[in-house]
Amino acid sequence: MNTEFSAPDPITTPSVISVSALNKTVAQLLERHIPLTWVSGEISNFTRAASGHWYFTLKDEAAQVRAVMFRGRAQYADFQPREGDKVEVRALVSLYAPRGDYQLSVEAIRRAGIGNLYEAFLRLKAQLAQEGLFDPARKRPLPPFPRTIGIVTSPQAAALRDILTTLQRRAPHVQVILYPTPVQGESAAAKIAQAVATAAARAECDVLLLCRGGGSMEDLWAFNDETLARTIAHCPVPVITGIGHETDFTIADFAADLRAPTPTAAAELAATPRSDWMAQLLAQQQLMQRAMRRHVQEQQQNLDWLGRRLLSPSATLALRHQQLQHLAQRLRLNAALPLQRAMQRLHYLQNQFTTHRPQTAAAHLRLDEWQRRLQQAQRQMSGSRQQHLTALQTQLELLNPQRTLERGYAILSDRKGHSLRSASELQPAAILTVRLARGTADITIGSVQQSLPDTK
Repeated sequence: MNTEFSAPDPITTPSVISVSALNKTVAQLLERHIPLTWVSGEISNFTRAASGHWYFTLKDEAAQVRAVMFRGRAQYADFQPREGDKVEVRALVSLYAPRGDYQLSVEAIRRAGIGNLYEAFLRLKAQLAQEGLFDPARKRPLPPFPRTIGIVTSPQAAALRDILTTLQRRAPHVQVILYPTPVQGESAAAKIAQAVATAAARAECDVLLLCRGGGSMEDLWAFNDETLARTIAHCPVPVITGIGHETDFTIADFAADLRAPTPTAAAELAATPRSDWMAQLLAQQQLMQRAMRRHVQEQQQNLDWLGRRLLSPSATLALRHQQLQHLAQRLRLNAALPLQRAMQRLHYLQNQFTTHRPQTAAAHLRLDEWQRRLQQAQRQMSGSRQQHLTALQTQLELLNPQRTLERGYAILSDRKGHSLRSASELQPAAILTVRLARGTADITIGSVQQSLPDTK
């Protein structure tokens, strides 16, 4: 039952609550309003109980607070603190209700100073994530049947023995290639990256394991290198990381194609047990055998059914002959019936035509008479028009200027071609053109005599 502490309401709530309810309400308020946070201090009064829980006091120069780290969390710590150790704990503020003591419920512990490393880890992680280096879309799938597995780790590491033991037990047929490299120290990051690049360049393995046993954050810091992360991301061979314990995360884990919580788990992910493949193969074989038997049985049943339907050749021929006769009869009937209907229709139309055919003899006689009269009128009209045309031609010939010229007359025109009709239009010394019946000539006017007006 959750009971939140608040000012008592004299009408709806009791004025008195129990100590247990008070402590429980305070514990809920602390856990709800103070988030999970990192607290630094010095270890004092450290005790490891038989249950595996850690009890200690975290203090500084001015204050102290009780703390507890339960076994489920303490087993993942990479060291056991001692009196006087400077540490940083990730804890939730709570209240131990039976005693009314407020305490820290610790989920993780690290040595003091690791906070700076963690901040650098977060900055690099955010940078590479923004570049898309951790994008799930670029992750490469693992091969279902790897024949060769590469391992990048230290030859002296216990993790290597665990990996080899796991692979020998699960997949003894798989070939293993070791790319030795130190996994701890100042130059370890560069050497690990070089080993990964060597494995990528040789292209002699189907999947690559990058492994190391557990340790502190400083011990695993070589796997938080930017160059190593980019080398893993651009490696053409799928990479599985198994670094530290289940709670340990490094930049290499995010850049890899798959992260395993431990080196042993990485080996298990890389190679499916041979027994599983054999079991699947056997199951597939049994499925194929059952399918084949079912198919054969179905075909046998189908064969029996077809055999029952199969007739003797003579019976088949007799049946086909009977069908042929039936079809021939239907063909004759279907061919004769349309012809009979067409003939009946033709006779009907002939009778209709004979009944309604008009009498055209009188019309032909009238038509011949009109044609004769039309031809006669055309001949008369043509003769009349021909006579009229001859008369017009005669008149035109009389009015032809050329005939006038042939009778000895001439036409005078000036230099512009205008015909002259009066002596008033002439000037002495003017040059005129004379047109005769045959040819033309230019003349010069010597003098001009005006004719006297007619007094009659």
